[in-house]
Amino acid sequence: MRLFIRLLILFALAVGLAVGARFNPGNVVLFYPPYRIDLSLNFFLFLMLVLFVVIYLVIRTIVATQKMPRKVAAYRQSKRERDGNKALRESLKALFEGRFGHAEKAALRAIELPENSGVASLIGARAAHHMSQFERRDSWFASIEDDIPHKTARLVSMTELLVDEHKAEQALEAVKELNASGTRHIQVLRWALKANQQAKKWPEVLKLVRTLDKHHALHPALSNRLRELAYEDLLKDHGHDVESIRRVWYEIPANDRKNRFVAFTAAKTFNARGLHEDARAIVEKTLAEEWDDRLMRVYRDASAAEGSAALLSQIDHCERWTEQRPTDPELALTLGTLCLKQKLWGKAQRHMEQALSDAIESRTVREANLKLAQLHEALGQTEEAAQHYRQCAIATLL
Repeated sequence: MRLFIRLLILFALAVGLAVGARFNPGNVVLFYPPYRIDLSLNFFLFLMLVLFVVIYLVIRTIVATQKMPRKVAAYRQSKRERDGNKALRESLKALFEGRFGHAEKAALRAIELPENSGVASLIGARAAHHMSQFERRDSWFASIEDDIPHKTARLVSMTELLVDEHKAEQALEAVKELNASGTRHIQVLRWALKANQQAKKWPEVLKLVRTLDKHHALHPALSNRLRELAYEDLLKDHGHDVESIRRVWYEIPANDRKNRFVAFTAAKTFNARGLHEDARAIVEKTLAEEWDDRLMRVYRDASAAEGSAALLSQIDHCERWTEQRPTDPELALTLGTLCLKQKLWGKAQRHMEQALSDAIESRTVREANLKLAQLHEALGQTEEAAQHYRQCAIATLL
């Protein structure tokens, strides 16, 4: 419809011009002595129109010629941007597909566009890392070391890849630089946790675990296991110093001291340094919360001296626990061992034989036979002692 209206207007103008030109008797005289030119008004108007068109075309040609270098430069820049962005998309796609060689080659093409250099270098670094080309990876990172907008991305990527390579100290340097710039988001804390774990910096591990727990950023099972590993290492590291052991133990939060593994590690460490009273207190307090056979083994090792009130207290504790767990072989063996030390021969024999009948693990069978052999030997029953020694040896071979 619009085209029809335009054609109608054009035809109307043509008719109007034709009619106007037919009834236009005007003349135009151009006089320049000694020359004189007579033109009809219609022809003069036509010449003006032609002259205008020619001048317009000449001016447009000149302007277009002047703009040509800029247009060529803009076209080339646009082509570089299209090629660079296409290469960047290809490198990302190849990286996610696991085609790391293609990803790095595409990143090399994408880096030709300055706007893409930061992201392309990060892609190239990751691709090189996954191909175990660590020197080339470091070169990629070095190429954007002065790129401020991509500094955080570079440092976080470095931390992740260095942790993956088990270069904990270098990863912690990157974390330190991130912390200095005020970047402490969740993912950085996770990589810092892994780096400190690899570097065995357990106090830092504990701090980071607590921080991540506040943000619900760690699975409870993982958080619990990391705490156990940290406390185990801290207690072992201070195993040469009695006061240090006690200080480390009482610095552990009360809730964590209830953990069976932590209590077992601490009690075993206290036993190793001859602090049997501390070990007994830890085991008794922990078993009041939750049962663990490992704690019962440590409790045997922490037995007090013969005839002491502490040994009688241990026997009393075990008898009360037996009411709740009458078929527990570790508990029966512990009670029998304590009675043996107190020279309560009948009770010792009864409980150790019960432990032997309920035992499943070869270690428990071996220790029960050994204790029974020692009991019979103390009573002068050499044949029975020899029989249990043989059973102990058989259990050792299993």
